[in-house]
Amino acid sequence: MKNMSRLPLTIVQMSDLHCGEPTFQPEVMQSIVERVNHIAPEVIVVAGDLTAAGYEWEYDEVAEWLGRLDAPKVIIPGNHDSRNVGYIHFRKHFGERFSRFRQAFEPERAERLRTTGFTVVAADSSNPDLDEGHIGREHYAWIREQFDEPDDIKVFVLHHHLMPIPGTGRERNIITDAGDLLALLAQMDIDIVLSGHKHVPYFWGLNGILVCNSGTAATKRVRGLTPPSWNELQVDASTIKVFLHYPDGRRELSVIRSRTTRSLIREAFYLTEDFHASNRVLVE
Repeated sequence: MKNMSRLPLTIVQMSDLHCGEPTFQPEVMQSIVERVNHIAPEVIVVAGDLTAAGYEWEYDEVAEWLGRLDAPKVIIPGNHDSRNVGYIHFRKHFGERFSRFRQAFEPERAERLRTTGFTVVAADSSNPDLDEGHIGREHYAWIREQFDEPDDIKVFVLHHHLMPIPGTGRERNIITDAGDLLALLAQMDIDIVLSGHKHVPYFWGLNGILVCNSGTAATKRVRGLTPPSWNELQVDASTIKVFLHYPDGRRELSVIRSRTTRSLIREAFYLTEDFHASNRVLVE
């Protein structure tokens, strides 16, 4: 039996399944289910675009696939899922479009990982029948309230990307309030942001935040020579590591992010109290 106090925090991130499209590959999805269940993460984040066009039968199909995953799941819709009034079917199968998941660590593990637990907050950035994304300042106070454990690992999830992704062509769909949202997340000392949408995995470090974009998990809707993939994140006492998983079975270490130097990185981009006081959106 594994001693959980010795293990890192493991999170699986996937997105852009697009069930219902001819490009969806059931055999790839089946391999994902088997590999993720073998990893046994503490939470699986599915960051949107579950379906092709938000139809009920597509939601039925993706719900059956995701039901085969054993770990707790945090699921949000993407722009494809909000087409054709698909958000109604999302709620039926997966619940609220804005959600919070938290797990506390037992004392020994908390001491080893230097954190009290982890909190995942997921926000719907989609708009009905639009490709563009938006969170909206009306949700900022709610987001802030969900991260009520200051010593947790803090993870924020949305579908649309917050920063441009190389190798994806002309930039069109960064969320429209990306600047204000990034400032809010930095102010709250968010550790990790998980997103999808662009079908290309890429990772940015910004003001102490690790921004992880996932590729398409199980479709042929790839850009250039980028294969389908999904992410496995491991958080230990000193680092955040991200591994990419590919359909051919490869597991590739892509990111090693230091937790111990994060405070120094934040200080280099410190936002003063005067700035926050002058920015009514962040204050509210």
